[in-house]
Amino acid sequence: MPPPTPLVFHFADDGLVPNNRLPLLIYRGAFELADLRDPEAIIERVFRENGWGREMWRNGIYPFTHFHSMIHEALGVARGRARVRFGGEAGATLELIAGDVAVLPAGTGHQALWTSPDLSVIGSYPPGGTYNLCRAGGAEHAAAVKVIPHVPLPTSDPVRGRKGPLTALWRA
Repeated sequence: MPPPTPLVFHFADDGLVPNNRLPLLIYRGAFELADLRDPEAIIERVFRENGWGREMWRNGIYPFTHFHSMIHEALGVARGRARVRFGGEAGATLELIAGDVAVLPAGTGHQALWTSPDLSVIGSYPPGGTYNLCRAGGAEHAAAVKVIPHVPLPTSDPVRGRKGPLTALWRA
């Protein structure tokens, strides 16, 4: 079965969450994880092989609207499910399930509205950029708008590698 083509979402700056001119990418069923003992390790291996192995973590998704203004982020759902709002109040609410991957350009707001008790997410970042955590609104928004355009573009897609859709979609 060929790897999935991502869903593409564009979000405008809403005055609280800057978002990005680059689209959010959602890969539905990027990984077949049923009956695996350690699905987290599978996602981590693929992210690492595709150049997104920087500062990986295993956790959930914060229940408040936040974004990262100085780095892009990949979120791979290893277990469970979550209802996540992307793009701030005027964005889109999507349900993510085990095997899905969300790739967020710097500045893209995200917030878990609901999670299953077994939710396990792998977060990862490409080379270039610096991790930071910003909350929606105020001074953080104003500062973020200035730095987001300078975040380096990744040279590969965390799911599909150097020839993956991200490399074309984020340069179009």
